[in-house]
Amino acid sequence: MMDGVAVSIISHGHGEMVIGLVSQLLDCPEVSKIVITKNIYEELIFPESSKVQVIENKSPKGFGENHNYAFMGIKEEFFCPLNPDIRLLANPFPALIDDFRKYNSDLVAPLILNDFGSIEDSVRYFPTLPSLILKLTFKSRGNYSLSKKCCVFTPEWVAGMFMLFKSLSFKKLNGFNEEYFLYYEDVDICIRLWKRGMKIIFDPSVSVIHDARRASRKNFLHMKMHMKSMLRYFYSHLGRLPIIPVDNKNE
Repeated sequence: MMDGVAVSIISHGHGEMVIGLVSQLLDCPEVSKIVITKNIYEELIFPESSKVQVIENKSPKGFGENHNYAFMGIKEEFFCPLNPDIRLLANPFPALIDDFRKYNSDLVAPLILNDFGSIEDSVRYFPTLPSLILKLTFKSRGNYSLSKKCCVFTPEWVAGMFMLFKSLSFKKLNGFNEEYFLYYEDVDICIRLWKRGMKIIFDPSVSVIHDARRASRKNFLHMKMHMKSMLRYFYSHLGRLPIIPVDNKNE
């Protein structure tokens, strides 16, 4: 493995949003490769750079399949699947890379803020049947209570909008489970990570902006995919969740 970060971005008609993100990433010295997968046809002109690689799909593929394919050519030490609707407030990579060495971690994630500066629910407990009932009755969303002043800790899982992996750890996990076309693939990989004796770190001292669209709440097709992935998740993991060390949680 060579030093540096390889970033994988999937564009599904995200247009100028992706171009802006790529420009920001090119300003981060740690980023040595940016793989953009055009999941549907769209005209995108990226800044000229040897770091930028574009993949054009003939037909749309799922979240996990696209990132796994992008990873196949990665030689960098770190691999970062990144949502196209992320915006950087500053270079997040020096502090996050430092976390790997400080905490002997395999996956690190930053604090996610929305456009208004409020904290997103990107750090959560594993979904269970009781937690699903609480979510449906609006009594709990299953996320950790966070503040911008909270400490680094080990959550059960982190959302897939910004995940920074050790490339060797991602390879050991065989990447994302491609049976999840969209949704829950981030929960699944975190469960498998913990079961392999690996470690997740959440660092709230580093933050990025997420333009959350919540497509599953607005689009019937996305809602259908969400339900299908949720059923697959419960079939695969119900009653077989890993136990996370309590003294490392942000209770």
